[in-house]
This record gives sequence, structure tokens and C-alpha cells, in this order.
Amino acid sequence: MPFLSVTVASVALLQHATAPPAKAPAAAPTPAFVDRIKGTAVSVEMMPIPGCDGTPAFHAARTEVPWELFDAFIYGFDQKSGDSTPESDAVTRPTKPYVSVDRGFGHQGWPAISMSSKGAVQFCEWLSRKTGRTYRLPTLKEWACMARASGVTAGSATKHAWTDADADVRTHRCGEKPADAAGLVDLWGNAAEWCTDGAGKYFVMGGSYRDEAIDPAAMKPVPETPEWNDSDPQFPKSVWWLVDGPFIGMRVVTSDGPKEASK
Repeated sequence: MPFLSVTVASVALLQHATAPPAKAPAAAPTPAFVDRIKGTAVSVEMMPIPGCDGTPAFHAARTEVPWELFDAFIYGFDQKSGDSTPESDAVTRPTKPYVSVDRGFGHQGWPAISMSSKGAVQFCEWLSRKTGRTYRLPTLKEWACMARASGVTAGSATKHAWTDADADVRTHRCGEKPADAAGLVDLWGNAAEWCTDGAGKYFVMGGSYRDEAIDPAAMKPVPETPEWNDSDPQFPKSVWWLVDGPFIGMRVVTSDGPKEASK
């Protein structure tokens, strides 16, 4: 039946011609790189994160921002070393903390905690001017890409995340637990991480040492709330620090590749 054969072939060709093109895999950014921060002994290691669901590829810091880097911002250690710049000096820095903001958990090598969203944003501005590369908080969509790239599931979370089950009600040194599939450490648990919706609202993601368990598939953004500063004895309340936010930290991201920082 030659006519039938031709008809079937024609239908197959038509289906092939009208079928939607297969989605290309999300492009990965350029390779990992390290930014050394002048005036400090600290560097930031940036890991490539593939884009997802329409979000372009970007780089994310391997660790949460550690105290030794946040201290340089707060206390102006880069100014004292003579390696500051007029641009970085112009950034408004937080008022010095009036309580022990590390809560006695640990300092050198531990994640910086208790900064407000304003403090986190100002830190990103300072770091950007120090390096010539635009650093910022991740958007919620970018955080979702990091979560996907991490490969962490409810079943594997205890391997990568400090939670109430083993954290002893405190944060732990950055990277004590193994890195995930994206090369990131402490994306889940330890300190929750500031994110933005891109429209001026801030959230934390990833859970923290206070969570009983981590289920990445069920994770939802937690919106910023005044309750994180309810017991602040100051009046007006601090815009830089969260007295009731010892579980909140931050991680930076950038859309600038290794060669895109100003010289």
C-alpha cells in the first residue's frame, strides 16, 4: 500500500516540523573564581550556578559571609590598612553593635549573623566598590536555582545542613559539613540567608540551626518581620542589627564573571 506509506511519512514529517523545539540546557556561567578583598586577609570564592526557569546563570559565594569579612566592613579594617578607596569609604557603614552579635557561637570562620536586610544590602554595596564587581543578595528565583543545583533532598539534608537535630542551638564554622553538588556549603541550615524579591521586599531562605528538619522541596520564603527586633532595648530600634535574629546570615551572588571586575 504505497499511498498509505507516503501518508504516514508525511504525517511524521509534519509532526517533526511543528513540534516545539527541545529546551536547551541552562547555560552555566564561567568557571569558579576567587575575589581577594584588598585591605583584608579574606577572599571570596565564587561558584558557578546554572540558570533555571528563565533565570540567567550567575555565581554564588561558596560560603555564607564570614565574620572576618563582615568585620572589615563594620569596623573599617580596610581603612586602617590604607587599602580603602574613596568609593568604598563613601558607603555608609553600620553602627557598631552594642551586644555580642556573634552570640558566643564563634567568630573567626563562623557565618556573620544578626545583620538586618539594610545591613546586608550595605555590605553588598561596600563589597562591590571594593572589588569593582557588582555583588548583591540573591533573588528568590536565584536562590531556587541554587537549591536545584545543590541536589540536596529531604533524605540527604542531614549530611549538608546544621539543624536542631545536631547543631546544639548555634551556628557552626562555615564548611564543617560537606559541600553540595553545586560546591556550596551551608546553603541549607546553619544560618538562614537573606534574599530579595527584586521589588524591595526581603526574605530569608534555607532554614537554620533552629529548624527541626530541612525539606528542600517544601522550603518557603520567610518574610522579614519586626518580630526579629522586638526585644531591642534601644529607641528607636536599630536599623542595622536584629537582636532577635541570631539565626539570620547572608550569602552574596554576582552576575559579573571573573574578568568583569574593574582593574
